[in-house]
Amino acid sequence: MTRTISVTSGMAQPPQIPPALFDRALLHARQRRAQAQGSVSFLLDRVAEDMSDRLAAVMREFHAPIDLWTPGEGLATLRARLPSSAHIALDAAGAEELPFAPESLDLVVSALALQFVNDLPGVLAQIRRALKPDGLLLAAMIGGDSLTELRQAFAAAEAECEGGVSPRVAPFADLRDIGALLQRAGFALPVTDVDRVVVRYANAFALMQDLRRMGAANVLIERRRSPSRRATLLRMAEIYTERFADADGRIPATFDIIWLSGWAPHASQQQPLKPGSAKASLAEAVKKAGEK
Repeated sequence: MTRTISVTSGMAQPPQIPPALFDRALLHARQRRAQAQGSVSFLLDRVAEDMSDRLAAVMREFHAPIDLWTPGEGLATLRARLPSSAHIALDAAGAEELPFAPESLDLVVSALALQFVNDLPGVLAQIRRALKPDGLLLAAMIGGDSLTELRQAFAAAEAECEGGVSPRVAPFADLRDIGALLQRAGFALPVTDVDRVVVRYANAFALMQDLRRMGAANVLIERRRSPSRRATLLRMAEIYTERFADADGRIPATFDIIWLSGWAPHASQQQPLKPGSAKASLAEAVKKAGEK
């Protein structure tokens, strides 16, 4: 979502506030409940292991690192390896204002949390300001085509049984969106990639149970507030199986984990060449190649 400044009669207006998509207070409550009941953590465990490997490849020490909004103790093992590390948990109000002084951190990590942020451009800009020159952001979030099978099955079942479709699965950013947001926030050397995880379930209800135990059930502000009709849920499960089941009857659920990283700018970083600074002519190189 883009922050804009409107100008009327020469007077700058305050930045527009992005529309809120997620009830972050409800997200906090559901994550706490999931942790109390024994959360399902296979995605978070995968991300934690991958993040540890990615940081090991950076080959540098971090002295002022922060783990931002990772659910529960998902990155506890990684944080134990980082000196002076701290975990900033999602609070009961779901606030998105970050309590960091400018240029006070040299590393910000976050696992499976940024997909529930209402103002992701604003949060990335806050992180960028909080990083010291040459500080690193490394995060993983759900995005892309995640839960596309569940989304399609619910939409078809509601259209068939109820004559309309309600928001069931949160909208997810894609890889290009995230890369553009990193550049817009002022990060240098931005990198994004996707880790696609396909999990197989006995049926759609087993998948929905896992989502609840991840604390990741529907927290859209525009979600349907009344209980789902039993007939709609049963039809959704049938459509899911009809469209997507494997030969053995089990159903796949897609999770796209988008990885994003970027550095606060610093003079030591590799810089792009200035236009016109090349010492060799492309046309001359092509000509010489043709003469061989």
